[in-house]
Amino acid sequence: MIGGIGPSEMMLIFAVLLLLFGANKLPELARSMGTSMGEFKKAQKESEQSLRDYERSMKNATQAKSTEQAKEKDSNVKQVASNLGISTEGKSNDELLVEINSMLKN
Repeated sequence: MIGGIGPSEMMLIFAVLLLLFGANKLPELARSMGTSMGEFKKAQKESEQSLRDYERSMKNATQAKSTEQAKEKDSNVKQVASNLGISTEGKSNDELLVEINSMLKN
């Protein structure tokens, strides 16, 4: 039994198709249905690939934005430290932030 359709129902459907389209048209009809199904599956795979590509590009854009924001933050910390007269040579942002904080407390 396929999806609630038994052998007797399948025979009835086949008989109706045979009456409607004739014996010569059935192979052509089956061929066109097969081609249509193949095209549908191909389009489905292409749309799934497009979705994966879109998700990948969004992920890359988000990572690039995060990297850009981190670089901007680094630059801003060094700029503030430099404006306060703190030497930035060889110091990490955390070290600079500690020095900026201690300078601002005084």
